[in-house]
Amino acid sequence: MPLPAPLRRFVEQRFVRSTGPGGQNVNKVATAVELRFDLAAAPLPEAVKTRLRALAGSRINEAGVLVIHARESRSQMRNRERAEERLVKLLDRAAAPRRSRRATRPSAGAKEARLAEKHRRADAKVARRRTPDEGEPGG
Repeated sequence: MPLPAPLRRFVEQRFVRSTGPGGQNVNKVATAVELRFDLAAAPLPEAVKTRLRALAGSRINEAGVLVIHARESRSQMRNRERAEERLVKLLDRAAAPRRSRRATRPSAGAKEARLAEKHRRADAKVARRRTPDEGEPGG
């Protein structure tokens, strides 16, 4: 899914030399993509920006710019596509509000099973205790 047109003007792409395999291609061609999305200036609702900050974590710098690196491919075009895909996925996740958790109570059977397991564990621990013999001191 491509990046929405209104958000394109808040995206800046830099191409840098990639690391890893690729022979002379790595030394000559800047195939790795560093995509920068200016979150502070983007026309997104504040709630979406807040969720995006939480999701992005350390990928957002002090200036409020989200930085995404893509260097998996030897192709600059493919790396650009991958970086944009990641940005769109991140925006989609941030746009969808989290469903609120509905409080539930454990069933009677679940309570009974939990207590039965507690008793089994307690019985096993009691069985491991050393009982003092009548002939030993302190017993």
